[in-house]
Amino acid sequence: MIQRPTLISAIRTALDRSRIVALLGPRQCGKTTLARQFVHPDSLNYFDLEDPLSLARLDEPMTALGALKGLVVIDEVQRRPELFPVLRVLADRDPLPARFLILGSASPSLLRQSSESLAGRLETVTIGGFSLGEVGTAACDRHWLRGGFPLSFLGDADSDSLAWRRNFIQTFLERDMPQFGITTPAPTLLRFWTMLAHYHGQIWNAAEPARSLGVNESTTRRYLDLLEGVFMVRQLQPWHANLKKRQIKSPKIYFCDSGLLHQLLGIRTMEDLLRHPKSGASWEGYVIEEIIKLSVPDEVYFWGTHGGAELDLLLISDGHRFGVEVKRMDAPKLTPSMRNALEDLELDRLKVLYPGNRRYRLAEQVEVIPMVNLEEAMTM
Repeated sequence: MIQRPTLISAIRTALDRSRIVALLGPRQCGKTTLARQFVHPDSLNYFDLEDPLSLARLDEPMTALGALKGLVVIDEVQRRPELFPVLRVLADRDPLPARFLILGSASPSLLRQSSESLAGRLETVTIGGFSLGEVGTAACDRHWLRGGFPLSFLGDADSDSLAWRRNFIQTFLERDMPQFGITTPAPTLLRFWTMLAHYHGQIWNAAEPARSLGVNESTTRRYLDLLEGVFMVRQLQPWHANLKKRQIKSPKIYFCDSGLLHQLLGIRTMEDLLRHPKSGASWEGYVIEEIIKLSVPDEVYFWGTHGGAELDLLLISDGHRFGVEVKRMDAPKLTPSMRNALEDLELDRLKVLYPGNRRYRLAEQVEVIPMVNLEEAMTM
């Protein structure tokens, strides 16, 4: 079993200071496994809303939950949105006999209900699949190819991982999305999701997929928002500085999980991945997701101008600005684009991540760092 001490610590800290903690993330990313380290699934304090027995116990939710003490876990809470007003009442008791850890598969309806009913009482901890720090840098290539979903990463062979991801995509579109209240037909969403794989690492333009699908641009934007709302894709927003330069104002698209990206691109093995035209973009997105997981910045953007200057990541933490460039090359060099980013964005420092093994400086504020040293490198 791969340990996830950072997430355990984050959940424990949130429970110490908040009456209700929501653990949100995509299906099959390990939320239930984490929750069971706090409350045993056989306990009366554990409710799994995909279990008929738990659903029956919650027919009278105030009676079932009101008498419990300590920590109460409710898994797949989005299946019973009517529980949120009940949780609000229970969280307002004084003294407080119980705290609640609620697990959800990041549905838009869950987020909307919780924000309306539990404002000021709820703290959110967002998780994804295994991070590189959790699986170890020695498994970097395997992690990049298969992604971080536990059952995909831990498959005995690449073929097992591939089969799991194929089934995950089918089940996600045919069963999970309708449960979130999304009525778009599964084949349509699959076509759009597959198109989106070819936009990975690129500036979003709604016009082309809209023409391909025979829908208007607002519909494709809605599809994109749906997939972002369930943590399948990330819309990395552009930074707008007050400059005398024309800046890019549309988001970049990245898949949150590299394994799902490779599945939709038809990439089966490491050899396939290294030969594929999207290999560089895949690597960039993989590193960007790992950086965001690790650094947890206050704000995150990319930056680009129509003149060609760009920065892969702008991280803002405690008022400081840090730049990150991702280069899949043997020996990155200082570029005019890096100099422009340093000057125009007033960066405190700029780090260049690459797949090599030597750490070196390009300038006083610019350092090249191997991917295997990511955790050390991203200490703000």
